[in-house]
Amino acid sequence: MKTNLVRYTVRDVCEGFVYSALDEKGLFGLGGRLTIQPEYQRSYIYADKKKDAPVIASVLKNYPLGLFYFNKLDDGSLEILDGQQRVTSIGRFVTGRFGIIDENQIPQYFSGLPADKQNQILDYELLVYECEGTESEIKEWFKTINIAGEPLNEQELLNAVYSGPFVSAGKEEFSNTLNANIQKWDAFVRGPANRQKFWERALEWTSASKKMSIGEYMSQHRMNPDISEVKTYFNSVIDWASTLFEDVDDHMRGLEWGEMFEKYRSARYDTKAINERVRELLSDPYVKNPRGIWAYLLGGETEKNLLDIRVFDEATKRSVYAKQTAAARENGTSNCPLCELGHSANQSKIWDLKEMDADHVAAWSRGGETMTKNCQMLCSTHNKAKGNR
Repeated sequence: MKTNLVRYTVRDVCEGFVYSALDEKGLFGLGGRLTIQPEYQRSYIYADKKKDAPVIASVLKNYPLGLFYFNKLDDGSLEILDGQQRVTSIGRFVTGRFGIIDENQIPQYFSGLPADKQNQILDYELLVYECEGTESEIKEWFKTINIAGEPLNEQELLNAVYSGPFVSAGKEEFSNTLNANIQKWDAFVRGPANRQKFWERALEWTSASKKMSIGEYMSQHRMNPDISEVKTYFNSVIDWASTLFEDVDDHMRGLEWGEMFEKYRSARYDTKAINERVRELLSDPYVKNPRGIWAYLLGGETEKNLLDIRVFDEATKRSVYAKQTAAARENGTSNCPLCELGHSANQSKIWDLKEMDADHVAAWSRGGETMTKNCQMLCSTHNKAKGNR
């Protein structure tokens, strides 16, 4: 890969600068010759005045902003390989998209600055490496140089590696914060749209249904602008979950809904009953992992480990063991209540504490509380056999 060191001024880069929050296909500068936001780049994430304002402050103080990397295409046009966020911040300020706060806490926009300050900004030099190479070389370098600074997440890197019509169409649908479906999706997917979280989840669920990784699926569809399969599957999962569970709870966000959809979509549930159970379990102080509630209910309430139910503490176990053992010795029976009822040699066996497990007399799943009065010590064999009975 060849590189050429070039100096551009802000005036050069901002020539023809076009900015639109809705434009997912790119921002442009250098009179249209420079694509500031290529299709495979992430959406602009500095627009919070905590990161873009310091960029302008650095320019006004003539501090260096670091190196920029532009990719030179076969037709002579350029696209930003690294530095998109910094260049976009500069362009947004010069075109009046935000102001910087002065010492009097008053926002100062570019158009309101003295002419000498405006020229200082416009004449500020950006040190740029223009790079030429194969697509794989450029994309691999892109991944490497983005390790530092504001690092790309996994989906943003995959967008870079598999850039093309498929990624462009996917971002237009799933990374657009003005998409009317975002609010509905947000109940089940954790993370911001502009960091590709909805796009990532849609790909994850769809590719998993095909027994493929996200990368394999993206590679297979890379040059296809049709994302209808991803949209259909993603919305099928969301519609299934939102129809089944009426209440929206923050613990639902980010769960493996795609996996649950594949596993339970053919099962039939009493919607009223299952929603009542969700409310009961969310208010149950013994449920230590509320995020496991939905999988627990869909699975027929058999996997208590999903809820991480609060267990009897050691003090309770020792207290109950001592009481049961004292009574058993006095009566000449086993200190395991179920062994006592049997007809084997264990009917009068006194088990050591380490050979016994704490058990709910009334099963937790049937309303039994994790309290001393509902605790009994059983030999390990009988405890395992009892289950939820």
